[in-house]
Amino acid sequence: MAGSGQSRYYRSYSLGSHLINRTQGIRGLVNYGFSCCVNALLQSFCATWELVDILDKWNPLHVENKNRNVPLQLKEVFKAMQSDHSQPVSHHDFLKCLDKNRIRLYVQHDADEVFLLILNFLQRQMDEDTLVQAILSLYKVSLETVLHCRDCTYIQSYTSFLLSLPLHIKEDHNSLEDCIKSFFEPEVLRDTEKCYCEQCGMKTCATRGFKIISLPPILCLHLKRFRSYHDYTKKLQCKVTFPETFDFLEIVKEETLSQKYVTNGSKYSLCAVIVHIGIARFGHYTAYVHHKGDQSWYYANDSSVRKVCWSDVQSSYGGDGREKTAYMLLYRRDTQEQQFDGTETL
Repeated sequence: MAGSGQSRYYRSYSLGSHLINRTQGIRGLVNYGFSCCVNALLQSFCATWELVDILDKWNPLHVENKNRNVPLQLKEVFKAMQSDHSQPVSHHDFLKCLDKNRIRLYVQHDADEVFLLILNFLQRQMDEDTLVQAILSLYKVSLETVLHCRDCTYIQSYTSFLLSLPLHIKEDHNSLEDCIKSFFEPEVLRDTEKCYCEQCGMKTCATRGFKIISLPPILCLHLKRFRSYHDYTKKLQCKVTFPETFDFLEIVKEETLSQKYVTNGSKYSLCAVIVHIGIARFGHYTAYVHHKGDQSWYYANDSSVRKVCWSDVQSSYGGDGREKTAYMLLYRRDTQEQQFDGTETL
């Protein structure tokens, strides 16, 4: 289930239309049954031209089992998606490759989980470390975790990174800005969440907070809409507004920045939205992608692709009983602030 690290298995229904085409360089993808999650992710990956360029530079020399190699198969899918054909892309080989890596065919998965798994396979199965690090740097949010013991006031910290920032949402109206602020608000760890204090020599209650060390070229935000209640899972259909552009440092407080903070730009523009339609056990994934060529928005629903406007993207805010809701948001750091060449280190 979303947010719990487990796959969510539910029926999938089609929202297809008669429009099956290639629009301005964006090709649809065949739905082989329950492949809408992967299809939506592939559209967002392909819209991330930085990732496409990195994989294009990769010249695999020592791949033994090509049918099981996710980065190699992904590279082939990108080529097909960029080719000049009117028919939707047939990518069954990629889906079978994922199946051999335990992302099973004909089962509906959680989009954020599959997103992270694919990035993990790129890291493990590519034989060129420089390009692997470039891919990680593309998405890596570097954080400093600060633990403040509530018994002895001892402070300890450590660094880590996330490839997708999980954002808690409330069961009413939300804004992306408020969700980001909430992520960085300190929380008290009690009971089973107690942490070991080096000074006390035992587990104690502690206050945990996160500080930003660096922000990535592509910022992936996961809106945690699925919540577990004992023996069932509920999807939060509540409204979450999000901007087309924003400045991260205008949202968070100055004390949220680590002393190690690397100034590498904080202004972002939305480049893709993974959308979930339906309820927790019955749903479908689609995607909005911003095309680099004509700077327009497109809606990709499996084999159907059509040009849309920003107000259409906003229809995925949710609320008012709508089942069409944004689930993952991908923002690109403004090119005026940075030039990503595939070698940035964080």
